[in-house]
Amino acid sequence: MSRTIALCFEYAGTAFVGSQWQREGRSVQAELEAAWTRLTGEIHRWTFAGRTDAGVHALAQVAHIQSETAHSLDTIVRALNALTGKDISIHEAWEMPGNFHARFSARQRAYRYLLDVQPTPSAVLGERAVYVKAALNTSAMQLALDSLIGTHDFAAFTGAGHEGSTVRECTVAQLETVRLFERSLLVIHLRANAFLKHMVRNIVGTVLLVGTERISLEEWTAIFASHDRRRAGPTAPAHGLYLETICYDPTFAPLAASTRWDGTTYWRTYPKV
Repeated sequence: MSRTIALCFEYAGTAFVGSQWQREGRSVQAELEAAWTRLTGEIHRWTFAGRTDAGVHALAQVAHIQSETAHSLDTIVRALNALTGKDISIHEAWEMPGNFHARFSARQRAYRYLLDVQPTPSAVLGERAVYVKAALNTSAMQLALDSLIGTHDFAAFTGAGHEGSTVRECTVAQLETVRLFERSLLVIHLRANAFLKHMVRNIVGTVLLVGTERISLEEWTAIFASHDRRRAGPTAPAHGLYLETICYDPTFAPLAASTRWDGTTYWRTYPKV
């Protein structure tokens, strides 16, 4: 009998050419599919909730597949963790309704971007956070981010080659200071119903211009309203970006025992800490 099986997993994107299968280079999808074939003998294409570029990390990616396997969910988690590289970690496997789709059933997606703002760079965090030497005006940065909330045309922050609507609904755009390894990191949180290609990295690259006072808030507003990518800032490096969570309607919660239910309207794949 066919089953809809979903995985929630994380990966460090440093050694990958991206999440999706490509003709050359190591991808997360190719590694997962190769492990699945070794476990079950099935050759299938996994569907991911969101695509991440080369160097981008994920804390809670979701993927699903239609399978005939009789393996238990616990066996699937243990086996896939044994068969994939150390830079992929399967957190949970779920038995989902037949109409579940990792990408199309998602209501919201959330990303975080990590900035190392200490006086000197960290060797340990070099591939996990982007070092910013200049002092940042975080109050101005937050005011710029506040303007993203709501339904807007984000064409000014989209990557080249995008087709279709550039209108998205952003529900979270927030700065947060955290401590890690006795260092202060600045985190930019963004959540929306969907994201355009390079949208988060282009927003970060532009809001850093506000933070370093190379552009004013008025100029930020004009860039956003222009819908012109050429006027916005550079694309921020990939290694500071993390796919943080995928949000689904509660009707798709796979068993009440899942630790990834946050008790709110949406079911977050990354648990609160």
